[in-house]
Amino acid sequence: MGITSGIAAYKTASLVRLFIKAGAQVKVVMTPSAKEFITPLTLSTLSKNEVISTFTNEEDENATWNNHVELGLWADFMLIAPATANTLSKMASGSSDNILLATYLSAKCPVYFAPAMDLDMYLHPATKTSLETLQSYGNIMIPAESGELASGLVGEGRMAEPENIVSFVEKDLSSQLPLRNKKSAYYCRTNV
Repeated sequence: MGITSGIAAYKTASLVRLFIKAGAQVKVVMTPSAKEFITPLTLSTLSKNEVISTFTNEEDENATWNNHVELGLWADFMLIAPATANTLSKMASGSSDNILLATYLSAKCPVYFAPAMDLDMYLHPATKTSLETLQSYGNIMIPAESGELASGLVGEGRMAEPENIVSFVEKDLSSQLPLRNKKSAYYCRTNV
């Protein structure tokens, strides 16, 4: 799970908990500025994994490297929530100036993203271009919801609620199962 620096980051504690409850193993990668909205301690406690926010482990006296490639390969799917306008733009352009973006570019799995920003930012043509570009790359957008925004405005741009995100991902992943909605002509007959 990738977490960026938006007010909706407070919802990620519930999101981690819901994915754990659904049976997922969760590793959290966050942008350095996301730590201003939710603490790594909260997320590591809930996920039972170290939270990564820098390319090197600053607390280790040897400054060990946090391998973004291994993280990208480890994941069965990646979710970036909240996905701010800044991060969406960087993802669309291939920027990798933080560990989250480098992990995204290394991911070989489905990538979901849940936009979260104010109404005017969400409606801006540059944001719309980023959203279209990311979807053209095969990323899966979890649509923003309408409602009250941090600015006090009401409209589209609110990050989907955690329950809706988990439901969206579960439904999408289950639709990709090779035998989903297939009927078998094989049956077993026993003689009594």
